[in-house]
Amino acid sequence: MVGDGEEQAPPHAPELKHRRKSPRFAAEAEPDSGGAQEGGSSSSFLPESPAKEKVNDYDVSEPKNPAGDQPNAYTPLKESKADFSEKTQEYHATKSQSRSKFRDQPSTGKQSQHLAKKDGSQSGFPKGWTLLLVLLVSISLFSILWIKGLNLPDATLSIRNTQILQAFRTRMKKLRNTYQSQDPNLWKRTHVFLERHLNTSHLHLEPAILLFTAGQEAEKALRCLSDEIANAFAFSQNGTTIKINGADKAILDSDVVKLEVDDELSSGFREGKKVAVVHRFELLPAGSTLIFYKYCDHENAAFKDVALLLTVLLDEQSLRRSLTLKEVEEKVRDFLWTKFTSSDAPSSFNSIDTDKLSGLWSRISHLVLPVWPEKGLPIEGCT
Repeated sequence: MVGDGEEQAPPHAPELKHRRKSPRFAAEAEPDSGGAQEGGSSSSFLPESPAKEKVNDYDVSEPKNPAGDQPNAYTPLKESKADFSEKTQEYHATKSQSRSKFRDQPSTGKQSQHLAKKDGSQSGFPKGWTLLLVLLVSISLFSILWIKGLNLPDATLSIRNTQILQAFRTRMKKLRNTYQSQDPNLWKRTHVFLERHLNTSHLHLEPAILLFTAGQEAEKALRCLSDEIANAFAFSQNGTTIKINGADKAILDSDVVKLEVDDELSSGFREGKKVAVVHRFELLPAGSTLIFYKYCDHENAAFKDVALLLTVLLDEQSLRRSLTLKEVEEKVRDFLWTKFTSSDAPSSFNSIDTDKLSGLWSRISHLVLPVWPEKGLPIEGCT
């Protein structure tokens, strides 16, 4: 409870009591109090802002002058108010500048974007097409180089294959001009049969087997023509020909001949030779001919990328030109049947049974072609 003449003291009452003791501070407070008594309400001294609270605190903590005069109390207060006003103005000015800057920033950004769009609309179209063109050219060049890199081995093989075929055709053309008495079917079938085997683009599953036959009158033509065709096949591949003469082995033991023929063929093919010619096949001992199962088989031949040319000289003097190729094939088959199975054959032949001979014949009779006599061949040599 408080007295009738006193109002309730504010929270800062102890501090206000000190102010009442200062005559200068009381004199300043009277106009603001609106005629209040000296001991009146102190509500006019309540802090209304943070700045006033700082001033009051400063005033309370200021030591008193023993003479009763306070020359330093008013000056710090005025300086504090001035500093506060100055800082307040700086704060409002800074805040105003920040707001104006924030308001101006979108317009500046929009203006920059507008200028960028304007510049892009003027220069973006040509630059875009230029970049697109450069990209397309780069992709095209890369694709071409990549495809060429992948197909480089194929391209090399193709060039080599063309060279081989061209060399073979050239040699065969010269032979045709030299051996003009031969049937056109001989050149056509031989050329197609061997050229197909020379073409490296085809997978070789079996060797190329040709059998040439002739009557006694065409013995020289048979030997020379078979040699020339074999040499043309080998020459086109920068190789040489394996040559086996049955007449040189006619009186030898069948097993010995088998081993010799096997060694000559296998060693020659392993050295890279691509063709072998076996002259006078009918003179080989019968048992030795079974070695050709190994080299002429349709599926399991020891060497599949080679050619073998066999010659058979018939007992009759001449072959009729009117014979068909089928008739010529049958004539050769019957002749070998008699030769290899006859009881009159030498013991060295070791005659074979018909089943084995049938199997042999099916392997060597891929293509049977007749050879006619040739006029103008030299006595010694072939050309």
